[in-house]
Amino acid sequence: MAQRVVAIIAALVVAGLVIGPVTAVLWRGGGFTTLSAADLSALQFTVWQAFWSAVISVALAIPVARALARRSFWGRSVLISIMGAPFILPVIVAILGLLSVFGGNGFVNLVLEPLSVPKLDIYGSHGVILAHVFFNLPLAVRLILQGWLAIPSERFRVAASLAAPVFWLLEWPMLRRIVPGAFAVIFVICIGSFAVALTLGGGPKATTVELAIYQAFKFDFDLSKAASLAVVQLCLGLGAGLIALLLARGDMLGAGFDRVVQRWDGSRLLDATWIGLATLFLMAPLLAIFIAGLAGLFDLPIGIWGAASRSFLISLGAVALTMALALPLATKAGEAASLLGLSVSGLVLGTGMFLIVQPYVQPSSVALPVTMLVNVLMALPFVLRILRPGVDSARVDFGRLGQSLGLRGWALWRIVYLPRLRRPMGFAAGLTGALAMGDLGVITLFSRPGQGTLPMAMYQLMGAYQMEAAYGAALLLVMLSLGLFWVFDKGGRAHAVV
Repeated sequence: MAQRVVAIIAALVVAGLVIGPVTAVLWRGGGFTTLSAADLSALQFTVWQAFWSAVISVALAIPVARALARRSFWGRSVLISIMGAPFILPVIVAILGLLSVFGGNGFVNLVLEPLSVPKLDIYGSHGVILAHVFFNLPLAVRLILQGWLAIPSERFRVAASLAAPVFWLLEWPMLRRIVPGAFAVIFVICIGSFAVALTLGGGPKATTVELAIYQAFKFDFDLSKAASLAVVQLCLGLGAGLIALLLARGDMLGAGFDRVVQRWDGSRLLDATWIGLATLFLMAPLLAIFIAGLAGLFDLPIGIWGAASRSFLISLGAVALTMALALPLATKAGEAASLLGLSVSGLVLGTGMFLIVQPYVQPSSVALPVTMLVNVLMALPFVLRILRPGVDSARVDFGRLGQSLGLRGWALWRIVYLPRLRRPMGFAAGLTGALAMGDLGVITLFSRPGQGTLPMAMYQLMGAYQMEAAYGAALLLVMLSLGLFWVFDKGGRAHAVV
């Protein structure tokens, strides 16, 4: 009963943090407005690119995750951590890396030029999808890999001894449970695409709803139109999330003896090919950022370190608050409620929060806490998608046993659930911290000069055409984001039960 009350309170907090700001923007804008033909075109493109970005990301992630799940090699754990880097990279930094590889003067076109092959043009709808696959493939791999590692090794041994088809007997049920949720999360992420569409979209034919909201704020200051588009975006995200939750099924594989999965089936050459191609696709832009940023790392202005410390504090606060909300919300209803935050424009959330606090305090004085809250709402759906399979499995496998031993409430969580959630909790905490570290959104609207975050300082260096220092700041941002992710992820995997 007490757990249900805590879950209801957490769900109300999330709903209030989303509905309150949207209502404030609507109220200040005077209500809803009719969408124009350009807005409807943006809506159509948003759904189209989000669908194909999610389909391609998940389709490529399945063989990569399967190869990582059944192969053990030196450096495997490091490779898995590094492969998650693109998703947690600051968007603007990652786009710079993609342009250096796939851009007009990028590495790929330099290779194609002597072969008389037409140049690859990254701008347009295909560029948006390419960037989304780059960002979301690592997330899909990690989500599906968690499902593969959760299959008890005893099941594979029994299947092999009976010469039973491993894929249809063990892997297909897991994929039916994991893939819809992974697809929905990526679909919702791509619906809210802003920086990618802004830099690679290539005009009105490749404009997303989030970009249309930005234009309504930036050029027209039309709050009514921005809020109307935000509500449309909210309906899209919630619809996709609820459909995925309905399609997802419970774990039907039962419990094992919590041992690491040992695999011997499949082609080693095919697995190595998938791992190699995925590593090359994801690591090449990162390597380009490293080379360009190394020279500017020693030419950073002094103020950059204060900005880095503010980003670090925002990240730690976002991790703590996100995990505090996620554990009681780790149910199907809680996951559905969390989609509210990811489905609404971050620009609308931030603006609405500032409108609410404006009568009482200066908006600039609460820029950092508001940025942290927006990051919590954005990260919560990812965290719950990561935690829920493990929580569901622990409840099904050990819940009744724990209760029969008299374990209730916090004691049940501490002794039974949390030891089995160390691995996904570490990954989720690292993901939250890294995303908050690289966020460049709400902070640009209301922060005071000299009080911004590291991504904002980097953006200002770019605006001042101090590109060498900007690349150095980008490299520092990458190192801090990856370092924060690594610390939490490593801490979760250390001495993990499963």
